[in-house]
Amino acid sequence: MIDYEKLLSSTVQDIPPSGIRRFFDIASEMKDVISLGVGEPDFMTPFAIRQEGIHSLERGRTWYTANAGLAELKEEITRYLLRRFSLSYSPKDEVIVTVGGSEGIDICMRALINPGDEVLIPEPCFVAYAPIARLMHAKVVPIPTREEDGFKLTPEALRAHITERSKLLIFPFPNNPTGAVMRREELEKIADVLRDTEVFVLSDEIYAELTYGEKKHVSIASIEGMRERTILINGFSKTYAMTGWRLGYACAPAPVIKQMLKVHQFAIMCAPTTSQYAAIAALRTCDAEIEKMAQEYDMRRRLCVEGFNRIGMDCFEAEGAFYVFPSIRSTGLSSEEFCQKLLYKKRVAVIPGTAFGASGEGHVRVSYSYSVSYLVTALARIEEFIREQKG
Repeated sequence: MIDYEKLLSSTVQDIPPSGIRRFFDIASEMKDVISLGVGEPDFMTPFAIRQEGIHSLERGRTWYTANAGLAELKEEITRYLLRRFSLSYSPKDEVIVTVGGSEGIDICMRALINPGDEVLIPEPCFVAYAPIARLMHAKVVPIPTREEDGFKLTPEALRAHITERSKLLIFPFPNNPTGAVMRREELEKIADVLRDTEVFVLSDEIYAELTYGEKKHVSIASIEGMRERTILINGFSKTYAMTGWRLGYACAPAPVIKQMLKVHQFAIMCAPTTSQYAAIAALRTCDAEIEKMAQEYDMRRRLCVEGFNRIGMDCFEAEGAFYVFPSIRSTGLSSEEFCQKLLYKKRVAVIPGTAFGASGEGHVRVSYSYSVSYLVTALARIEEFIREQKG
């Protein structure tokens, strides 16, 4: 008999599976379940993007591209970032096209981190950051954020967690799971803390276009003194409803990109060619589609925030992404207990706040990337559940 536990990496074995996928997998095997767990747009990829993908196949464009991506696509990415967020990058040596934003996060950490380095991670946050850091034998340093601060990273909390071993700050705003957004004046205070350190910033801006209200997204890379220490990660999955196309990108100073490209070229070779051609069409022609989807998400956001507050689940006013993070403390249940009971009793799947870090306890994540009718039905079932718990 082979002793697999002895043969397999102890580092990998010690990493628990995603708390998001666990509840999704359970729900997928049950009937009549409304799943609000997975953050995936319910919109179809816009027609112009699909059409360009089809045309690229019909023209026989099925070969490898350059490791860093099509030159034409990198040029369009830099034009988009300048047009939408006033960010300037060189398409030649400051951009890599990746297999989704997830690969960008991975190769950023692999290029920067040495064993024993500290990675600072504001929590609650996306489930992938800490496991990737642990795979690099880094020390993960959670920085809890608080609802009373709008789930934002405060300069005081950041300063308190920086040590001489701090290498990288994960900066996940707009935030998954809370929907928190950092505005320019708040970014400037974070920059004030970082300027005199050697801490790099991984700014995950995959939800940049889903920032609601009159003030639009501001990248920390645009703040004075931050561009040279920031690796910006973005992609096409959320903005253009292209999750299955698996395409993202990373932008950073040339010396950083040079090292990230080594990891990318040996592990991946290049991002999918068809997806790259489709992404060119997205960047050139789909600004109006971005606005249309964002308006729909904003309407759903308000529906969910108002709905949860009405039924007695205090709900923070999310300002970005497509998640709300209501409190379940009034039920007396833990986040895990709440989600399990809601799933089995009312056939509604949401994600425990603890899947996103210990500071998520007392909350659940609800995605509103679903139709209004789906959300209304789910809210009605949750209201019944809350009433029964209190009764």
